Amino acid sequence: MASQRDVRNRIASVKNIQTITRAMEMVAAARLRRAEERIDSLRPYADAIRRMTRQAAEAAGAVPSLPILNEHESTERVGLLLVAGDRGLAGAFNSQIVRAGVAAGREYDSGGVKSLYFASGRRPASSLGFRGLEVAASFIGFSDRPSYADARDIAHRLISAYVDGEVDRVEVFYNGYISPISQVVRRETLLPLQQASILDEEDGSASEGAPSSGEGPKQKALVEYEPDPKEILARLVPDYVEISIFRALLESTASEHGARMTAMRNASENAGTLIEDLTLEMNRARQAAITQEIMEVVAGAEGVS
Repeated sequence: MASQRDVRNRIASVKNIQTITRAMEMVAAARLRRAEERIDSLRPYADAIRRMTRQAAEAAGAVPSLPILNEHESTERVGLLLVAGDRGLAGAFNSQIVRAGVAAGREYDSGGVKSLYFASGRRPASSLGFRGLEVAASFIGFSDRPSYADARDIAHRLISAYVDGEVDRVEVFYNGYISPISQVVRRETLLPLQQASILDEEDGSASEGAPSSGEGPKQKALVEYEPDPKEILARLVPDYVEISIFRALLESTASEHGARMTAMRNASENAGTLIEDLTLEMNRARQAAITQEIMEVVAGAEGVS
């Protein structure tokens, strides 16, 4: 059995750790509130850009013959962007993105398609390197508070890779924010536009909350484009890629703060449970020591008599 001093030192160490985890939980909670405000502000604009791009693509019919809009004849290389954090201590936040991206890469490799990895965040970059996977480009140092300029830099690199023929398809993996205790891994196709995830989305904004007239589905309003839809589409696609990446960065940031807050709360609770167990162990050790001393005194008294 450990001595009282050893147990007391362990209790002090656990209490220090508990103080740190509680402080980290409060910091993460404060940052989470700010991240939620940024997401709420961005989502309407991001949804509008994606909706406009989808509608312009439908109106254009044939996609304009521009490098960024041309669909490659075959898919031989796929660019996978993994969006996670620069730091750990956030539960499975980072690892689940790496697992999802690596699983997708292996799936492509098994089909004869080569994967090219891009990483946003120090953790996915280091994890991919540890697994022996080459990272074409990494973007680090802003996961706590990403800016639109950071998203533009990432978008410029991915668009260049697609236009130059370095990749034939671009996908992004990130943690979608639902609540502080719930994040879901999302996988979206950014390029080519013909296969992008936005073309699979349904625009429910027109019918959402509208009363039912019983006359079947409501027709969409006629939109007149000036200039023509093809030119508008050519202007919208770079903005669509940038805003999609920026949204992924903000969703990932909020998810990271929520995951870290939850992880630190669990760590604090586990530390409290460990302190109780160690306190009980120390009390037992003290009781055993007192009992031993009493027995020695009684044995000494009997020896004298």
